Amino acid sequence: MAKKRPQPARRKPRRKPRRDALHNRERILDAARQAFTRFGAGASLDDIAKQAGVGAGTLYRHFPTRDSLIEAVYRSEVEKLTAAGRSFAQTMPPIDALRAWMLMFVDHVGQKQIIAPALNSVAGGASKLYEGSRSMVQGAMDALVKRAIKSGDLSNEIDSQDLLRALIGVFYVGSSSDWQQSARRLVEILIAGSRTPK
Repeated sequence: MAKKRPQPARRKPRRKPRRDALHNRERILDAARQAFTRFGAGASLDDIAKQAGVGAGTLYRHFPTRDSLIEAVYRSEVEKLTAAGRSFAQTMPPIDALRAWMLMFVDHVGQKQIIAPALNSVAGGASKLYEGSRSMVQGAMDALVKRAIKSGDLSNEIDSQDLLRALIGVFYVGSSSDWQQSARRLVEILIAGSRTPK
């Protein structure tokens, strides 16, 4: 009589994080973003936990190291930016969605500039983080530009990468205090210059 093979143990399905755990995580990220903006990478993790209204143990359960918290703050901002692109596309006309997202991107770059010292403290530097986010940002821009081209709002010769490079270029040209205002004006110039000729 053939022996029965032992059945592999069934894995328990992974439970989704509870709603309050997700809420705590978001509060920690928001408090950490503010703290890293004001105080840099050395911001007190205990103060971040206190600001978020959670205990230090809760913070460390979500983010075991300072680096993991810094990385999560940056990734969270990139995810919000890409999600906004999808939301704008669903709720606004194509050219308005593109403009709103480009203005939001200017704010994102400004935020990145403010927390750059914290990002640079991450083991291995921030370049790994930037690399991972680049494709998400480019994907959001591509989708919005394609939609605006399809609607006839933009010339079909427009390349979304060119628009993104132009915006990022303002950040690198100079670190004057009014670079964000300049970048916002550039958004209008870029859109006007990219319109389909009438």
